Amino acid sequence: QVQLVESGGGLVQAGGSLRLSCAASGRTFSTYRMAWFRQAPGKEREFVAVTSWSGGRTYYSNSVKGRFTISTDNAKNTVYLQMNSLKPEDTAVYYCAATERPQWPPDKYNYWGQGTQVTVSS
Repeated sequence: QVQLVESGGGLVQAGGSLRLSCAASGRTFSTYRMAWFRQAPGKEREFVAVTSWSGGRTYYSNSVKGRFTISTDNAKNTVYLQMNSLKPEDTAVYYCAATERPQWPPDKYNYWGQGTQVTVSS
């Protein structure tokens, strides 16, 4: 059973930075694609970024490209989302997700974490 546990959310001022972590357990993840999604109040969940576990392939939504960086630490089975130049519109619950689907970028995710709140004040 795959388990994903996010951490690192919090309150930050606009222009600041946060790093989210997603600790993965329960499988060997070398073939998995790991992603971050977010959901703001009253809005649908939206894709943020995805990476191959090796980190060799990444893909970002246009809204975060150039500000956010997704990365992995294989030794720690952890995926990170470094968020810089944060804006109030980045406020959302951020979710980690995993999939073995081969499509790039993946079109469906099988495993989800419980989410971590990020709030950006203006």
